[in-house]
Amino acid sequence: MKKIVYLLEYPIDLPGGAQLSTELIAEALKVNPEYGFEPIVICPELINKRTVDYPFRILTYPMGEKRFPNLLKRIKAFKEYIAVEKPDLIHIEMSESLITYGFIQGSFQGIKHIYTDRGMLFGYRKRSRFFMDPVLKNSSCIITTTDKNRDLWSNETPFGPVLTIPNTISRIFEDYDEEKKKKGGRLSVGFAGRVCVEKDWGKVPVIVRALKERIPDFEVHLVLSLYEKGDREFADKLKKEIELIIGPGRLKYSEDLSQIEMSDFYYDVDLFIMTSVFESFGKAAVEAMSRKCCVMSTCVGGLPEVIGREDNLYSMEDLDKLTSYAARLTADAGFLKEEQEYFFNRYHERYTLDSYVKKHLEIYSRLT
Repeated sequence: MKKIVYLLEYPIDLPGGAQLSTELIAEALKVNPEYGFEPIVICPELINKRTVDYPFRILTYPMGEKRFPNLLKRIKAFKEYIAVEKPDLIHIEMSESLITYGFIQGSFQGIKHIYTDRGMLFGYRKRSRFFMDPVLKNSSCIITTTDKNRDLWSNETPFGPVLTIPNTISRIFEDYDEEKKKKGGRLSVGFAGRVCVEKDWGKVPVIVRALKERIPDFEVHLVLSLYEKGDREFADKLKKEIELIIGPGRLKYSEDLSQIEMSDFYYDVDLFIMTSVFESFGKAAVEAMSRKCCVMSTCVGGLPEVIGREDNLYSMEDLDKLTSYAARLTADAGFLKEEQEYFFNRYHERYTLDSYVKKHLEIYSRLT
């Protein structure tokens, strides 16, 4: 059984794309011993769960609030754990972990390592690249989540090979229940995500007002994840603004939902709208597709690639495109069904867990 060590600078039970992706691939390897790989995750001490709650091994280290002491703790933990485990391959899942590994890579020259970049190449500062590049120079492979980012790495750096493996989503979304899917009634428009500047939540009232001028009878479903100080006040203000536009009783609001609850949220949505000003991939769009939601999105980052169709990309300068689409969904049941099937099929063709695992296995098998 060959060992693969995964390096993270955040706890695996902290919500995030890298953590979820690591958990999914590690679990798939552990529950399928015929694949021939034993996964081991090295990350900071968990927040809410215990290491025994996971089927694979997790080795933890302490983490504080100051960046430099955290770097020293990671260096010590990575070096000690890797020396003991003697893995056949190291999979680095986050940029700070990549930088950390740079300080110890000389001790493990006989072990191949790969790096998954879930952002965009242009998002890294020069200072970060100064520490990252020496590690990437020796990497056996760089994995990106979109072809756009793959092309950036291939064309603008000497590193490689660079391969694309699109993100997947929680196993909760694997099975689809047609009985749960909303049918008929007024159009339901969904928004969901963490309170952060990248999501540009200020667009939502503007979009809702534009929809109201075009479609008098619709409802809004909103899910927010609150993490930082001030998020509560922001959420309350956003809810009030939406209710003033569409009227009382037409906003369904939730926050900090589990993956199971998010699955049910998407079942109730006809049209899911992404408002992001930056989105390296766009996991929420894929989750919506898996529940037969129609999707409209801003044209940023990896979202055009995820959506796959220019007709479903809008801009704030041309909201008529979005509102016309919503109006047609409302007026034409056949069109609504066609759009639902398009996005549902796109999810199954590109973003399933099986596809995600298979592509990783191909890389792991080639390198070990």
